[in-house]
Amino acid sequence: MVGEILHAFQLKPGDTVADLTLGHGGHTEHFLRSVGPEGTVLAMDLDSEQATITLNRLKEAGLADRLLVEPGNYAGIGQAMGKHGMPALHAMLADLGISSMQIDKPERGFSYRREGPLDMRMDPLRGETARGLLNTITAEDLASGLEEFGDVPLAGPMSRAMLAAHRATPFETTTQLAEFCLNWHRGTGSNQNPGEWRLRQGKKKWETHPAARIFQALRIMVNREIANLKHLLRVAPDLLAPGGTLAILSFHSGEDRLVKSALELGLRQGKYAEISEGPIRATFEERTANPRSRSAKLRWARRPQTPVWRTEGVEI
Repeated sequence: MVGEILHAFQLKPGDTVADLTLGHGGHTEHFLRSVGPEGTVLAMDLDSEQATITLNRLKEAGLADRLLVEPGNYAGIGQAMGKHGMPALHAMLADLGISSMQIDKPERGFSYRREGPLDMRMDPLRGETARGLLNTITAEDLASGLEEFGDVPLAGPMSRAMLAAHRATPFETTTQLAEFCLNWHRGTGSNQNPGEWRLRQGKKKWETHPAARIFQALRIMVNREIANLKHLLRVAPDLLAPGGTLAILSFHSGEDRLVKSALELGLRQGKYAEISEGPIRATFEERTANPRSRSAKLRWARRPQTPVWRTEGVEI
């Protein structure tokens, strides 16, 4: 959704932009070209390995002179700006979720389609893995996470069965967990979705793999993605220059609800002058070319040229 994001930002030469989720650098590359030689792009990424690969790619393209790469979570954007002497941003993008490069590396443990360790950490050098999480989490907390972050049907019975299976024979790999999810889907717990799972094919909309929502929810819990998003939404208005724009690209209904609520509250309080009218979706052409974009929802908010602060609609 590069075109939609650039349309929301309306970047000018000399602007300062933050790409909070660098990934392969597709958005960053467009930002660098838009702000020109006088502009600056600050990019963050938890995955230091991928950040290095992307930085080298942009160096080869002759764009890295205007790029600052800061390893770490986007919740630390304020500290990163202070480190680099950036008082405010003209635009800020957070592309939530997981990058295609991470999914396509089996050793990272994000994909239910590929054999790999049950890891799922955005930062492979620190934090608890998905396997470690299953070692310690209660059935109640797991059910809550599966329901909130994955919209998983029958989350309670699924969680109890998953932890019982893990205690009997620990899940070591992604395919072991995926096979459990598929067997659960085929068993008594899947009565509301009976039948075999089928791949998406052409323009027809087939069922999602039974492991997809489980993997998504576990990844969000492992990386504390919701807590980090909440923090970003709290601090973002104070980091934007007058007229600056925040854009959030989400891929999960729970994330989108948080973003919608925060932007609407900011509008009522005068922290934002305008926000997008509902979520912006990828075009049919993009969804066809990139099926992973089919669940993407873009929302943006623009800070007033002259800040007016209110509390729940009361000017102060």
